[in-house]
Amino acid sequence: MVGNGDVVTWCIGHLLEQVEPDAYDERYKRWNLSDLPIQVSEWKLKPRKGGAKQLQVIRKLLKDAGEIVHAGDPDREGQLLVDEVLDHLKLDAGRKQAAKRLLISDLNASAVKRALDNLKLNRDFAPLSVSALARSRADWLYGMNLSRAYTLLGQQAGYGGVLSVGRVQTPVLGLVVRRDEAIEAFEPKPFYQLDALIEHDTGTIRARWQPSDACSRWLDEEGRLLSRGLAENVAGRIAGQPAKVLTSDHKEKPQGAPLPYSLSALQIDANKAFGLNAQEVLSVAQSLYEKHKAITYPRSDCRHLPVEHHQEAGAVCQAIANASPELAQFVSGADLTRRSRAWNDSKISAHHAIIPTPKAVNPQSLSAKEAKVYGLVARQYLMQFYPAAVFAESKLLFQIGTGEFVAKGKVLRQAGWRALLPKSKESDEALALPALPVGSEWPCMGGDIKDCMTEPPKPFTEATLLQAMTGIARFVLDDTLKGILRDTDGLGTEATRAGILELLCKRGLLKREGKALRSTPSGRGLIHALPEEASYPDMTAHWERQLGDIADRQQGYGPFMGDLDTRLAALIQQAQEGGVPTSLRNLPPVQRRKPIRRRAKSAKKTPSQ
Repeated sequence: MVGNGDVVTWCIGHLLEQVEPDAYDERYKRWNLSDLPIQVSEWKLKPRKGGAKQLQVIRKLLKDAGEIVHAGDPDREGQLLVDEVLDHLKLDAGRKQAAKRLLISDLNASAVKRALDNLKLNRDFAPLSVSALARSRADWLYGMNLSRAYTLLGQQAGYGGVLSVGRVQTPVLGLVVRRDEAIEAFEPKPFYQLDALIEHDTGTIRARWQPSDACSRWLDEEGRLLSRGLAENVAGRIAGQPAKVLTSDHKEKPQGAPLPYSLSALQIDANKAFGLNAQEVLSVAQSLYEKHKAITYPRSDCRHLPVEHHQEAGAVCQAIANASPELAQFVSGADLTRRSRAWNDSKISAHHAIIPTPKAVNPQSLSAKEAKVYGLVARQYLMQFYPAAVFAESKLLFQIGTGEFVAKGKVLRQAGWRALLPKSKESDEALALPALPVGSEWPCMGGDIKDCMTEPPKPFTEATLLQAMTGIARFVLDDTLKGILRDTDGLGTEATRAGILELLCKRGLLKREGKALRSTPSGRGLIHALPEEASYPDMTAHWERQLGDIADRQQGYGPFMGDLDTRLAALIQQAQEGGVPTSLRNLPPVQRRKPIRRRAKSAKKTPSQ
């Protein structure tokens, strides 16, 4: 209860979850291919584990409430999270119609006060809730039906594990399977690089030969030269010839600081820097947020900050200096009057970027992992108060005989925010190039041929797989759908991506090999057994387009779910009539872990242990 008598309570995330299929029909307790697809006419929810007590608290408070204000996150999921509780607790129609909506994406006191003075009617946001509800139910139907279908087909082939299928998890698995198979099928091929060695007043320039269209039959699809004989021929013809400067471009190029972190960006950098997996980073960030109050809300997909937050910079930087002694020197060098592109109200979604809070934190209270993750968040925030890094970039284009040769250079002139990077993170830079006058000629001493071999794609790591999930548009088969996923958060959400990777590993469909994430025989068997549409992200793009239309009142819930029912029935029929897919035969048996028994020294062993 707050000072004016208002009462605030919470939902602790989703308090409700979908029931299991047998809650709709007892026969679904046994998995039978002939019972599929499972269809639901009247949906049921049940309290999540640990949620029943809070539901009772809300039920009691609603009885005595004169006015109800929905204060969930200002997005689809936040709208549904509270609305489903009000519906589950059977709030009467009159008070449901009169309920208000509080929209907050910035927890600064002044921003919260403004939002409190500008309450909306909750019913005006019903399409957001319907859109999220459609996604939740569609995910349940899709995952429940296809997981059962392909697990049962696997059982018919003698496989004892669960072959789980999901709208998000299966395209992620497909990415890894296709990458692993591309690596295994890769055949290295030789190619050649030819550099002209051009003398000038202060040294030697190496300029790379640019084969003309006439040489295209000796190039591969990426423009690499496959003929050593051709390279030797060109090298022989340019020796002793003048190299004429055709263009001489020299400019200084500023590079602004990277934006503060979203959760995925933090997970990617923490994996690269410390080898922490996505779930570890989420758990550590949640601890920094809940236990230590050291960072802001961590499950954010936003990398910008409210303009009003800039006035807290001094207090936040002081907290950083106290919590991270190694960053204290950078706090003293920060220009707190500087405002980077990170501060932009128009870019704020349900939550702003992850940054340190002004709360003083004793560094001794942080675990090793907490200190590492806090250090990343703090360093990224401090970068916003440093000037741009400045690079001197240069490009020289030479003509030698009838051929063209290019030399490029890039040198860091002013470190700016890059001074905060660990030294090992500095990128390799080419040598500086002299500003040679256009039209001037310089002697070519000959050509240097480098023998190279093509390299296979690199296996996915957690960092590169998270990058692929957030930039999933490039893996879509249908070009017309790419733009849809570019405008969304990609596959999964900030809060679910780590769990998806953990689930795929737990189910034995992916495995960790050092830093790499590799597909297992079971994972490959499942991907090859499924229709292609299930293992590519195109369906997510289709759904996102329709869910967005529902939220914008351009499409109804019924047509979306009707389309899903039709497609799902076709997929299940295909599984039922196609027999056991070849790829599921001869899968290795599932290795089940033996339980670890532990007991205290003073305790007696009992059968229950």
